[in-house]
Amino acid sequence: MRTEVESCAPGTDLAAAAMIMWNADCGFVPVVEPGTRKVKGVITDRDICMALATTGKRPNERKVEEVMARTPFVVRPEDPVADLLAVMEREHIRRLPVVGRDQTLVGVVSMNDLVLATQSGWRHDRPHLNAHDVMRTLRGICAHRRPAEDEALVAVGHESL
Repeated sequence: MRTEVESCAPGTDLAAAAMIMWNADCGFVPVVEPGTRKVKGVITDRDICMALATTGKRPNERKVEEVMARTPFVVRPEDPVADLLAVMEREHIRRLPVVGRDQTLVGVVSMNDLVLATQSGWRHDRPHLNAHDVMRTLRGICAHRRPAEDEALVAVGHESL
């Protein structure tokens, strides 16, 4: 887990959120309530790109709260590694905010962090983290989701022949 984490408020415009990502060299920013640092959502670089590409508005004309994921999956510092790997795999997400008991942001754990942590092999402070489990999770995240049986596949921008 990284404890030095940039965040933004729901009222932050998308240009400022993108600049946070640029300066921090990341594609994910937790959205926190100003003053309390309680996690209210998350925003990704993809969220920003899709919001701008589909509306034609400028980045400073849209707010984070308009496009953020409002019910983020979070973990606690004491959660077993197996639990957070399971959440990442099941939900196809690569990054999770880490919150304290009061739901305030204390850090972020990413798939990158986990992959890099396996480089050094087994350590007494990470007895349940191994490369096999991390790679299984990464394969699950990367796997294409299958549409629900009752959903129709729609080809966007292509006419049927």
